[in-house]
Parts: sequence; C-alpha cells; structure tokens
Amino acid sequence: MPYFDAASAAPLHPVARQALQASLDEGWADPARLYREGRRARLLLDAAREAAADAVGCRPDELVFTSSGTAAVHSAVAGALAGRRRVGRHLIVSAVEHSSVLHSAESYAEEVTEVPVDRTGAVTPAAYATALRPGTALACLQSANHEVGTVQPVAAVADVCQEAEVPLLVDAAQSLGWGAVDGDWSLLTASAHKWGGPAGVGLLVVRKGVRFAPQGPADERESGRAAGFQNIPGIVAAAASLRAVRAEAAAESARLRELTDRIRTRVPELVPDVEVVGDPLRRLPGIVTFSCLYVDGESLLHELDRAGFSVSSGSSCTSSTLTPSHVLRAMGVLSEGNVRVSLPSGTSAEDVDAFLSVLAPTVAAVREKLGAPPQSLAAAAAAESLTVDALGRRCPIPVIELAKVIGEVPVGGTVRVLADDEAARLNIPAWCEMRGQEYLGEEAAERGVAYSVRRLT
Repeated sequence: MPYFDAASAAPLHPVARQALQASLDEGWADPARLYREGRRARLLLDAAREAAADAVGCRPDELVFTSSGTAAVHSAVAGALAGRRRVGRHLIVSAVEHSSVLHSAESYAEEVTEVPVDRTGAVTPAAYATALRPGTALACLQSANHEVGTVQPVAAVADVCQEAEVPLLVDAAQSLGWGAVDGDWSLLTASAHKWGGPAGVGLLVVRKGVRFAPQGPADERESGRAAGFQNIPGIVAAAASLRAVRAEAAAESARLRELTDRIRTRVPELVPDVEVVGDPLRRLPGIVTFSCLYVDGESLLHELDRAGFSVSSGSSCTSSTLTPSHVLRAMGVLSEGNVRVSLPSGTSAEDVDAFLSVLAPTVAAVREKLGAPPQSLAAAAAAESLTVDALGRRCPIPVIELAKVIGEVPVGGTVRVLADDEAARLNIPAWCEMRGQEYLGEEAAERGVAYSVRRLT
C-alpha cells in the first residue's frame, strides 16, 4: 500500500533502525556518570550532537536535543522572548506557520503580528520589514510550508531581521532533511520523524550571542534548555539518519521532483474543477497539494485509503472540525476537497501512476454522492436573482448548491448564498475565481452570512 504522507511522518530510514538497535545495547546508561557505562553513553551522545550540528551548520554547543520538534518550538519561543523581555514582548510570525509556533505565540507573546502570504504561500522580506518595530523581541519563519511545500525566503528575511537586531527563529522541520537552512538566522528547530528518524527527538539550536533564558524549573542536562534524561538511542538514530538522508538528498530530490511535477501536471488534466496550490518552482521536492471543487475532503481521503493510498489533507473542513486550514485560508485558495501528497524517499514512478489512475474515478464518485452539478452550466432562465439557503450545511455543500443554480440566472444576474459554515467565506470566493464568476462580497444575514455572486459566463 503506497504511503504518501511523509510530510506528517517519514518511514523509519534503514540507517536509523540499525543505529537504534545498536545504541539500545550501548547507550542506556546515564551520560552524566563517570563510570564505564556512563562514559560510553556520553561518547554516543557527543558524537550524535557533532553529527547533527554538522548537518545544521552550527557549533555542537549551540545544539540541544529535545523530546520533540514541538517541544523545541515551545522552548525556543519562550526562551527567546524571556531573554529579550527588556526589549519588549512583540512577536512576528507568518500567517502559515505550523500550529506549534502559533500556539507558542498565543501563550508567550503579549502582542503578535501575522505577516500575510501570497497565493503560493510565500512571504516577502518587505512584509517582515514593515512588521518590525521597537519592542519586537522575536520573529519566526518556517523554512518551508508543511501543507503546500512552498519554500520561504529565509536568508533575505534573516538579513532584514539582523539589520533591526531582532533574532529570527526558523522552523526547519520540513526542510532539514534536504539541506541546511541558508542565512544568518538566530534560532532553529527541527524534528527527527520528518526526515526518517525516530519519533520523540527534536533539535533546538540557539546561536552564540542570542539572548536566551530557558523557562521552567532548572535542569542540568542539555545546557538547561531541555529537561529530562536524554533518549540516547533515539538521538543516535536521529543523527545517523539525518546524515544518511543528506548523503542521498541530491539524487532523491531530483527524482521526487520529477514525480511531483508529473502529479502537478496530470491532476488538472484528469480531474475537472481542481486547483493545484503552492509555488510550482520554489517548493520542497516531495510535496504536491491540490483542492477539488464539490468534494468533502474527509470523504475523499477515506475513499483513497480504500483504494490503497495513504494521503493527507491540509483542509480541516470535515464533519468534526468546522474551520478550514489556516494555511489555505491565508493563501486565499480553495480549501474544500484538499489533498496533500508527500512522497517518501524510494517512492516509485509505478506507485505515482497507480495513484493517478484511481484519482479521477474516486473524485467523481465522491462528487456524485454529494450531488455535485454537471461540469457545464445549465441554460439561462428568466430569474435575475436567486437565493440559496445553505444554512446548517457544511463544506462543500454551500458551494455545490451555488454551482447548481448559477446557470439558472442570466449573465449579469446574481445568486445570494446563505451559509453559516466558516469555510464558505474562503471557498465561495475561490470558486468564483476558478469558474470565472464575480464575487460581490458578503453581508450579515438574520442567520449566518449572505454571500453574493454575479454570473459573468
């Protein structure tokens, strides 16, 4: 069964498995102790730290191991803000940061500025320059987006921050397995399970000279920046697998990029009413994301799983979660029917072709179940305007109902959609852009929101 969700967790690399098994026998003792077993464990820990630091491009004494990438982010944000508390408590983040960064911002900063992104999911250095001000203690920017794969201009943003004497924290979880992060960043976090290491190991790098005050009770281990007994077997496996995937990165990057280029090209040809999102060029090699009109993302993922393909979705527009992905919302792209394909190392062209062969009939089947309209619009009728009541109905039903009736008004006529699903605020304008109709805006209704659309074609 092809596994296409490496952006969530990559399969354990063979080198990681070998290193983990070997270090379970050698690295179980306390590395702080001076007896033989402790010294052996300490040697393993120091060697892993040096290997990881070499891959990151930092000094070994600038890097500590944490219990996860999320723990590294929490510690980085809390420690950097505390270390610069005399400057202020203003924090800058991009609108598409990982939830661990956004949650940390909510918890530790007094004021947060979100930098917007374009439709590819990228920020601009100028936007960060505008957000900087006296009282800014820290800026955060991911190296690459976890949902759509867009690579961010970290080096240019780091230059802007350095000129303002503001440290930049980089979440490198998605990209570190492909290469070091360029630029004069100040702090960096990453997570081993993203590159084929074991889960439960994260990295936190704090450059020399960066003011940093670890929060929580004092602990003697990991420079006081990550409390608790180190998971030495996991750390050794993480460092070994990072070195291994880096050695394979150039060849594997070219191969996976060719496969995801094939998906980006073929999906719009095979599936009507689909939007491929993310930057087509400045992106990670293994990630491609697209959204399908008139499809419930949760249903689509279940059907693809039945067909033998494990994929993910950037959309939270499901029966259990009533808001769309914050990344897709910030980009202003379609969120319904979202599919993220993230290929692990070793994925074959045959697996990709098999996925493409089942995608179109699977989407068609889901659309039919939901009562989606035919591809062509119906003949124009006499009514100049119509109102569609989609109150109480969840994504993608409001858009489906809009598509069903748009052909019932003449060119120039309008359709008013009443909806109380938050996702409609993003998906109705996105549908208009995809189908060449004019989105007129929204207004509060007696219940929910009224979205107005003018038929142009």
